Amino acid sequence: MVVATETDGVDAVEEPVVSKVTGLITLEILKIISDSQQQHGLRHSDFQRYRGYCTRRIRRLRKSLRLTQGDKRHYKRRDVIEAHLIDESYLYIPLMLAERAWGYAMQLRQESNTEPRKRFHLISKMKKAVAYAEDLESLCQSEACDARSKLEAQAYLSWLKGTFYFELKAYKEAMDNLQQAKVVYEKLSALVDENDQAVYKGKCEDLVPSLRYCSYSIGDDSAISDLKSLQGAAQGDMLDTLDRLMVDARLKAGGTKKEVSWRGKPIPVSIASVSSFLVAEEEMPQAIEEPTQANIDQIERHIINCKDAIASVRDEINALKSKAGSSEAASVKSLQLLMSYLTHIRLSRSNQRTLLMIAKLSEDENKKAKPQDFIRLYELILQNLTEMQNLPGVEDDEDYQSTLESSTAAYKAFRCYYIAEALMAAKKFREALALYQKAATYCTSVKASTGHLEQLKEIRIKSDSAKSSCLARAILQEADESKSQGAAGGPLAPFESKKVASKLPLIDCLDVYSEDPKLATKSASIVRLPPDMRPIPAKPLYFDVAMNHLTLPSVDSILDSSKRAKAGGPSLTGFVKGLWGWGGK
Repeated sequence: MVVATETDGVDAVEEPVVSKVTGLITLEILKIISDSQQQHGLRHSDFQRYRGYCTRRIRRLRKSLRLTQGDKRHYKRRDVIEAHLIDESYLYIPLMLAERAWGYAMQLRQESNTEPRKRFHLISKMKKAVAYAEDLESLCQSEACDARSKLEAQAYLSWLKGTFYFELKAYKEAMDNLQQAKVVYEKLSALVDENDQAVYKGKCEDLVPSLRYCSYSIGDDSAISDLKSLQGAAQGDMLDTLDRLMVDARLKAGGTKKEVSWRGKPIPVSIASVSSFLVAEEEMPQAIEEPTQANIDQIERHIINCKDAIASVRDEINALKSKAGSSEAASVKSLQLLMSYLTHIRLSRSNQRTLLMIAKLSEDENKKAKPQDFIRLYELILQNLTEMQNLPGVEDDEDYQSTLESSTAAYKAFRCYYIAEALMAAKKFREALALYQKAATYCTSVKASTGHLEQLKEIRIKSDSAKSSCLARAILQEADESKSQGAAGGPLAPFESKKVASKLPLIDCLDVYSEDPKLATKSASIVRLPPDMRPIPAKPLYFDVAMNHLTLPSVDSILDSSKRAKAGGPSLTGFVKGLWGWGGK
């Protein structure tokens, strides 16, 4: 018996044991690939990491089973055949080959959003994945495998074929294969134990959006409503699939917009992705009241799509600016107004998401929210409102600016109230009192058309009631501080009790008798160390100012004698030395 293991980064796993099997082989394909995908990148949609894991596992399997395809210099293809089926480990090789090709295809599908020509490579990899799955299915049909393995292989092959035809937009064939895979997985979920049922039921749920879209593409117009209902309750990878299907459905149905109107200004729309997003904006409800995580995630995805639309408009503006001409200048102006409209949508939806988060936070009974959590969220709303006021094209719109100013005052009232609550918890009563008063002032300045009137009334009532309590606590706090300052004033201050005197060093309370048992121990408080700083007189500075009043003796006679000595004529010896150049130093 040989066990093949290898520590290869994050995907170090124990490979199957290579041993002869007396009974039939059972290969739980869906469970195997689900565990591998969750552990090696697909939890975060990292298909490149997953196909790298598949490559390394194939290498380890071939090495442990002694089924390597030649050496470094020579390649000799060796496929798994029916004679190898003495152990289930051999079936892992075609399974991992199919998973690697499928993972590469899914990676290419992500990249094809920006590079459309990669779809040709995607189709090639999906075709290869189907070929490996057919090899696996033919091996599992042998007598060495049990009935469950045969069903698993058939469902896996049908799923890959359905995905392949879906990418080819052959929706009739895709629907037939996906429906067959769903039927087999439903039967298997009824046969396995309770621990494994969740895997099969989850796979059936993942197939529903693709089946609905295939029905819609074939001609069932009612399927688009099913897609919309599924989009509200989906999560994870299924959610990404639904978003992609909804975009394709809008484009197929011709659901595009050529022009929008914002603040009484018509804006032409010529970019397909932006037009599709504006259709989705119209379909999405303007008011979402229920603060559930699904609604928050839905708005978050809508904001991401809005950012992509803004990026498309920005690229178009940059392309037009590189050209010169009056027609390009007019197009740039309309595109800038379109960008302002899209930015307005993004900021408005961001505030809507933040308000849902605030409502969810206040309704959470398991975790008590702190005032600081609300302060941070209201700060985000105020930042978005400030950005909306500075959008190009609406600076002179008085109605728009007035509405934003009223909304800003309302959210400032909420923010001031929660800052005051945080200061109350920190026992800063004077500062809290000022902020309660500021919150009440903001509440009175809000217009009736702004909204949140009931909440603002509640905030004002709470602020008025908290001001009295805050003022009383502030007075009590000042009284306590004055008492403590009087007690710590020095040895001449009147001590009110022996308890206060016992907290001071002994040198500061020599006139007060207090029984402190710590005085007889090593931790007795005798003096303050280090001692307090006190001012001392500085050493005086002395300046010599008498020199200005002294009369110094004359030195003219000494200077005259030195000048006469220098004025004497040259001697004969000096003449000779200078004539022949010798005798000098």
